[in-house]
Amino acid sequence: MTDTDNTRDLSSFTRAAPFWLSLVIVPLIVIGALNGGWTVLLVPLYGYGLFTLLDLVLGLNQENLDPETPPEDLFWYRAITLIWAPVQFLTLFWAIWYASQADHLGFLELLVLFYGVGSMTGAIGIVYSHELMHAKSREERWLADILLSMALYCHFRSEHLLVHHSAVGTPRDAVTARYNEGFFHFFWRVLRQCPPSAWRAEAARLERKGLPVTDLSNPFWRYAALQAGMLVLAILLGGWTGLVLFLWQAFTAVWLLELTNYVEHYGLTRKYLGNGRFEHVKPHHSWNAAHRSTNWLLINLQRHPDHHARPDRSFALLQNHDLGEAPQLPMGYPAMCALAAIPPLWRRRMNPRVRKWRMMYYPEITDWTPYKTGRHKDPA
Repeated sequence: MTDTDNTRDLSSFTRAAPFWLSLVIVPLIVIGALNGGWTVLLVPLYGYGLFTLLDLVLGLNQENLDPETPPEDLFWYRAITLIWAPVQFLTLFWAIWYASQADHLGFLELLVLFYGVGSMTGAIGIVYSHELMHAKSREERWLADILLSMALYCHFRSEHLLVHHSAVGTPRDAVTARYNEGFFHFFWRVLRQCPPSAWRAEAARLERKGLPVTDLSNPFWRYAALQAGMLVLAILLGGWTGLVLFLWQAFTAVWLLELTNYVEHYGLTRKYLGNGRFEHVKPHHSWNAAHRSTNWLLINLQRHPDHHARPDRSFALLQNHDLGEAPQLPMGYPAMCALAAIPPLWRRRMNPRVRKWRMMYYPEITDWTPYKTGRHKDPA
């Protein structure tokens, strides 16, 4: 390797290094488990507190990598997503094994500690699985399934790829939060609607290939096996206590994922064109956030408008969209998710922004009721 190659590799590593900050969560979980007390709060303080503060201090990052950057220059960006599954697996099941037999951890400490573990498997693990499920490599898609199985949410891959990307901003997409819909209503609706929606999408895909839904290529068989394996391992390592701890962290992971889904598209809908058709997905159908430090932690997930424009684009190459192209969130995801959990405060902050968005992009639409009910009337 030449000096030029070494310099190039070092430069690539330096640019990618901030996206590795998620690894700090691992020792914080270990410290919390070993010491108990206030240290079980370290992960929430890190993920919610520190990064919200850093967003205020470091401000916005509106710079973009060249979309034509060669793959070899993205090695250190991609590497964090590739190593995360084994890192998360070892951390999760070590925590279950240790905590289930630790006398110094009381009920409240276990509750908070495994909320932090769920933050790891949800806010980080599912975000990384989201990156991996869009990859062309079969091995990377397997890693996505393994990460999702640790949250008992494998159907998310089918729902996201086969339904969400095509139906976002329409009544057919369960994870597009409706205008004025509170998070708790949204959350239970998503839990009810997404698993059967994902199943129907896979059944339709198999039918197009002339295969029955029972065919082994149906990923739901893989989902079931992986999730069952995770549950059994939790019991083997921690008994019934281990199972309860596993279920609690999985619920936390799903809760945080759906908070994020709620924030990403709240109130943003695609224009109905008639005959069951909607306009193409555009950047203004997702909320954008350019907050620097949270984009490090969540590997540019907040550049969501560009993800919907180019789902196959690596997170490192996602482009920031400014106010002229996409609506902007006032704060990063951690702060916005906390706000979303308090519906009156959320509506007070976000509903005026949605109304402004409607006037900006769709001044000709005067009746928005059909976009909430899904009962559109075709033009005469």
